[in-house]
Order: sequence, then C-alpha cells, then structure tokens
Amino acid sequence: MKIFIAELIGTFTLVLLGCGSAVLAGGEVGQLGIAFAFGLAIVAMAYGIGPISGCHVNPAVSFGAFVAGRLSMNAMFQYWAAQFIGATLGAGVLYLIATGKAGYDLAAGGLGQNGWGPGYLGEYNLVSALVFEVVATFLFLVVILGSTQKSAPGMLAGLAIGLTLTVIHIVGIQVTGVSVNPARSFGPAVIAGGTAITQLWLFLVAPLIGAALAGVLFKQKLLETE
Repeated sequence: MKIFIAELIGTFTLVLLGCGSAVLAGGEVGQLGIAFAFGLAIVAMAYGIGPISGCHVNPAVSFGAFVAGRLSMNAMFQYWAAQFIGATLGAGVLYLIATGKAGYDLAAGGLGQNGWGPGYLGEYNLVSALVFEVVATFLFLVVILGSTQKSAPGMLAGLAIGLTLTVIHIVGIQVTGVSVNPARSFGPAVIAGGTAITQLWLFLVAPLIGAALAGVLFKQKLLETE
C-alpha cells in the first residue's frame, strides 16, 4: 500500500506540474521552462518518494526494471495501476484549475497531451514521433537503471534522472510534446479526447519498446556492474 500511494502521488505530481507548466504558464516560461518543470518534478519526487517506491512514476521505468530482473511481474502491474490512476487524477485536477480561467477552451488549449502530425507543435510525422519516443525512452532508462544500480552513488540518482528528463524535453517537445511515459500520456489524453486518444497507442507502445531495449542490456550485464 505504501508503494501504491507513493507511485500515485508521484505520477500525479509529474502530470500536474509538468503538463501544468505548459497549460497554465507555457506562454510565460516557454519550452525551456516546461522542460525544467518536468525534470524538477522528477527530482523532487525522487527524494520525496524514492525511499519508498524507487520513484518510477512511469510504466516504462517499471517495465524496464522488470526486463532487467529488478522487479517481479506482479509488482510491475501494481506500479502500473498506481501510475495510471495518479496520472489521470493529475490531469483531472489540472483541467479543473485550467477551466477557472476565462476563455479557456479544452479543444484549443489542451491539457499538455502528446501527439504528432499537422496542427501539433512542430508537425513532425509518425516515423519521427515513433523513433524519438523509442530512442529517448531507451536513453532515459539507461540513465535510470545505471544510476540506481548498487555501485552507483545513490544520492545523485534523482538529480541525474531529472536532468536527463529535462534535456529530453528540450530536444523533443516540438516532436511529440515528449512522453517517454505511457501514464503521463494517458491521463491528459483521456480527458482531452479526440486526436489525443487516437494517437495514444504510440505513447503506450514506443516507450515500452525503448524501456525493454535498455532492460535487456542490464539483464545481460552489458551495462551492469558485477
């Protein structure tokens, strides 16, 4: 129960503050500010809930840990449940706050949902979106699994992970809005609906592929210290 609550709160925080930076303050802080909002939310939660759950707050991270042999299947599904619920609650609270502004329109303003193609940010195509999400998640998981292995300096893991998520956002916001996290994509898409729902499959599948590739490298001891 402690792990479930921790992961729910952590994913709730990531969606509320990360997506919230885009929806509530995007015009003021810009792309760089949004990138740091996501990264700093992860840093904060890494130290806040990390001692309890490891601060996965991301189904791809839990899946990567499972593939690497660090997490059981049953535990992974428990993590997933907490993460998807937390992300949906975070998106719901963000929507409630956003609607308090005169003139807010969900269809126009959105909830920080991910996407690609005509009308979405840089208007990158499906291939670009798929490649970015797989590769970015792979690199993200390499940092996460590498910085949390036994020989790594544990106190610095949260900072390394948060900064990695920041730079991934700096590079990729114009491509997909950056998911690398199926729950982060799921919550806003469920409430926003429309294209966000029809494109959601990519942000569920691609991060899991990238996470699996990283997990295999650690499972095979290619990046794991002995």
